[in-house]
Amino acid sequence: MTAQVEAAPELKTAPPARVGFTAVLRSERIKLTSVRSTWWTVVALVVLGAGLTTALCWGNAEWLASGDADEAPGSFITVGMTLAQVCALVLGVLTASSEYGTGMIRTTLAATPVRGRVLLAKAVLVAAVLMVAGTVTALLGYAGGNYFLDREGIGLALEGDVARAMYGSGLFLAGLGVLGVAVGFLVRHTAAAISIVLAQIFVVEALVGLIPGSVGDWAAKLMPGNAGLQIASPTTFIPDMLDPWPAFGVFSLEVAALLVLAWLMLRRRDA
Repeated sequence: MTAQVEAAPELKTAPPARVGFTAVLRSERIKLTSVRSTWWTVVALVVLGAGLTTALCWGNAEWLASGDADEAPGSFITVGMTLAQVCALVLGVLTASSEYGTGMIRTTLAATPVRGRVLLAKAVLVAAVLMVAGTVTALLGYAGGNYFLDREGIGLALEGDVARAMYGSGLFLAGLGVLGVAVGFLVRHTAAAISIVLAQIFVVEALVGLIPGSVGDWAAKLMPGNAGLQIASPTTFIPDMLDPWPAFGVFSLEVAALLVLAWLMLRRRDA
């Protein structure tokens, strides 16, 4: 007696679903807004940025009105952005590097085979958050700082270069956030990436000004922090910088180049 064994039916596997950019963006939004570090960093950005502007306008208003000052009131009305940029860089780095620290990046990239969409989604979200936070911070700093300037008769109207500096602060911080995202993907270690971006902004950019001659002058003008900050200031503390919009163009190209490099490395390296 022979037993008849029926062949098992051939199993057909469906091709993997294509993950669209909208879905990736939604997923990254949930990640960004569900961790406390995002909210603490944004709150610190607003409080420190607006607070520094208000405090320095308060402390220097009388000197600025005395006629002995060698700075214009416009130099102080967005001065808080020099501190807010630290928070913007930190938020950008954390958005990228924190997943490498927890190992979640493997799950993210397995769910999204087109890796560039993950990078782009993180960059878009960070830029959007910091654009809003930067503009709000600048406006709060203007309201607080200009109160003390007005008391001395040197208040600034919210128009022209002052108005440009308000939304320019948002653009500047958005660009710094994207720069932080790029460095986070390149370095893949939170502490190291934060150290690198802060050293670049606060140490390297100060040291290049010590290079003698026109080489040092142009190097200082083209440094990302110096170039980007011009659009966020009605009047710059730093002499002989590029005009605001050309400087922001240079800054944008530098951020874009770093983002492209991060994309190339993300495609080539294992998670």
